[in-house]
Amino acid sequence: MSKVVKIDVRDYSAVRCPMDGILNILSGPWTTYILWLIRTHHEMRFGEIKKQLPLISAKVLTERLRMLERVGILDRRQEATIPPKVSYKFTRRGEELEAVLDKINQLAEHWSGSKKR
Repeated sequence: MSKVVKIDVRDYSAVRCPMDGILNILSGPWTTYILWLIRTHHEMRFGEIKKQLPLISAKVLTERLRMLERVGILDRRQEATIPPKVSYKFTRRGEELEAVLDKINQLAEHWSGSKKR
């Protein structure tokens, strides 16, 4: 079980606003799609995420995953194999985002006309 990481989301906001801080964390390049992938698959290996994002470099994907791990949204698990198997899943904090991600997805589908309410 992962420990709860203590962060002050206001540190991610130039105006020290908690909501702005969370939105800045979530709105980084590729971040919402990475979160959505892990939300829908529950746990994913690095290579599986990379296959779903062919336009992202491994460097940028690694940076995004590390940031999400640092703020306590994702838990990184590495198996001592050759090559190492690294997988990511939501922490308890990440699970708190699930309802928000679901609601944003529902709204996006509604606005795009791809799903009726």
